[in-house]
Amino acid sequence: MSIELEGNWDNGLAYDIHTLDSTYLGVDENGRDRWENTRSEMGTLVYGLKYNHKKGNIAKIIDLITAKIKGLDTFDLIIPIPPTKHRFLQPVEELAKELGRRKRVRVINALEKMPSDTEIKNVNNPEERKKTLRETMRLTEKHDFSGKKILLLDDLFRSGITLEVATNILYNDAKAERVCVLTMTKTRSNR
Repeated sequence: MSIELEGNWDNGLAYDIHTLDSTYLGVDENGRDRWENTRSEMGTLVYGLKYNHKKGNIAKIIDLITAKIKGLDTFDLIIPIPPTKHRFLQPVEELAKELGRRKRVRVINALEKMPSDTEIKNVNNPEERKKTLRETMRLTEKHDFSGKKILLLDDLFRSGITLEVATNILYNDAKAERVCVLTMTKTRSNR
């Protein structure tokens, strides 16, 4: 089940929903809400890659993407959304590399997020989130993507603000001709 994503990009698509069902379990000993989640196949693979470092999930995720989504080889560049924090394995970068290798599309880490005192995923106010992202995301260097069709890649679509800010940078600062968005999953809520 692919989901069309609306935003300031030309076309956007999420491969599938992330979580199919959530049951609230209460508060744990640290005062955090606990949930039991049932994830889609893609949601399970993304979660395993991101939080359990299951590197073998990369090939499975790209198998699913390439079997279902056509035209990925028509892009000039794949640009992964930069990570917010350092991880042993950077999921989006690894997914971009594998997709680029299979489709023979060049991958460039053209965007970066500067360190911030605020972790973006913990900012629930959309305007504050957008302001923080505008202040912290930028091009890694001066890029000229005039005439280029770019695939902007991320693992999870929540509110779309990260992709919106990245798209603005690629259009306004790098002069991209077209920006399309692909995420592995989409959450059921926009917070």
